[in-house]
Amino acid sequence: MNPTAINADLHCHSTVSDGQLSPADVAARAHAGGVTVWSLTDHDQLGGQREARAAAEALGMRYLAGVEISVTWAGRTVHIVGMNVDPENEELRNGLASTRNGRAARGVAIGEALAAVGIPNAYEGALRYTDDPDMISRTHFARFLVDAGYAQSTSDVFARYLGDGKPGFVGHRWAKLADAMRWIRNAGGEPIIAHPGRYDYTPVEFAALFDEFIQLGGKAIEVVTGSHTPDQYREYADVARKYGFEASRGSDFHAPGEGRIDLGQLPPLPPDLKPVWQRWL
Repeated sequence: MNPTAINADLHCHSTVSDGQLSPADVAARAHAGGVTVWSLTDHDQLGGQREARAAAEALGMRYLAGVEISVTWAGRTVHIVGMNVDPENEELRNGLASTRNGRAARGVAIGEALAAVGIPNAYEGALRYTDDPDMISRTHFARFLVDAGYAQSTSDVFARYLGDGKPGFVGHRWAKLADAMRWIRNAGGEPIIAHPGRYDYTPVEFAALFDEFIQLGGKAIEVVTGSHTPDQYREYADVARKYGFEASRGSDFHAPGEGRIDLGQLPPLPPDLKPVWQRWL
C-alpha cells in the first residue's frame, strides 16, 4: 500500500481544549471512521494524552502523541502541530503553560467587545461550554452565539463576530515560532504548519513564513485538512512539492456536526507526496 493511502487523522480536539467529546470518545469516533493512525492535538494542552493513547491502542489504532501550539507570527495567529512528541517533556509542558496564560483575560475582553455590539453576557455563556476557564477560546464563544440564536453556525460566528478585524476579535500574543518549534523538537517531535489555508497572508508573507519555518528545522505542512477546501488541497499539495515538505492530514474535528468533515472521512493525500507519518510506521 502507498503510505499516502493510510487513513491517518493527525489533527483533532477533545474536551481538554475546545472539543465536545472526551479523548476516549474521540478515539472511538476515529476508529469508527476507519482511522488507523491517529493523534489527539488539543490546543496548547497535553492533558488528554494518556487517555487518548490508552483508548487508541485498545482499539488497535497506532497512536502518535500530539499538540497544537498557538503562535503569533507577523501580527497574526498561526498554529503549529507538534507530532509524536513526548507528552511528559518538561520544556514542552512549561512552554505550553506559558502559552495558555492570558486565555482567561482574553475571554473577558471578548465578552466585553461582544457586549459593546449588543450581545450581553457572552463570557458567562461561553463558560458553560468548557470545564476549564483557563482554556476558554473563541470556539466556546461561537457555540454560545449559535445556541443563543445570534448566528446559524460556528463558521458564521467567525465570519461575523470573532474573526480577525470583526467586532468580537481580541488579539493575543501567543508563543514565538522559534520557541514553539524548539519545544516540539526537544520533546522528540516534528513541527507541522497546521491548515495554512486559514491564514490571511499575502504571497510574500507566506513565502517568508515557509522560509523561516524551514530555517528553524520545519519539514511538514498540513495539506488535506477539514479546514481546507478541495481547491486548497491542491494548492497546498503544490506548496509541499515546491518546498519539499512532507504532507500531513487531519480532520481538525471538534464536535459532531461542526466543521466540514468528520474523523476519517478526508480524501487521501496525493500519491506523489511523502506523508509525515511514514517516518514512524
